[in-house]
Amino acid sequence: MQTALQCLVVDRAERAISIADAMEFVADDRFGATDLFVGYVRCINQGRSVNGISYDMFDPLVLVKFREAADTAAREAGVACKISVAHAKGRLNVGDVAVVVAVGTGHRAAAFQICRAVIEAVKHDAPIWKQEHYIEGDSIWSEGASLRPSDESVTTTHSP
Repeated sequence: MQTALQCLVVDRAERAISIADAMEFVADDRFGATDLFVGYVRCINQGRSVNGISYDMFDPLVLVKFREAADTAAREAGVACKISVAHAKGRLNVGDVAVVVAVGTGHRAAAFQICRAVIEAVKHDAPIWKQEHYIEGDSIWSEGASLRPSDESVTTTHSP
């Protein structure tokens, strides 16, 4: 099994994440499948209007966690693959790309499996902190969230 890996922290003040670069990295004549996850900054979260977010992270450890996530997912799938993981750092506006995971494999089942495993590990294990900025002018640091089935299932009230 052979795995090629690209892990990036992209400082938004310098440039944006390139979906095209991620797709180009995982392209390979041996592969018939590519899976892509793109996370965008959305305009509403838990019933509040958002005008942007800021990400902060400890880059060296984040890159280690990205590599661990990709290595684990590739090993569990047991197939040759290419994986690209990129996450933005700094201030982003609504609609900006925050995270990209791209996976190239021989077949779609493995591409789906690896991509899903990598983004879940990134969201749960990487030391990335998100501060949401609201249209009312305040900002709060967000707690991590598990996968939600849909936005409709998210309530806007919080229990103490």
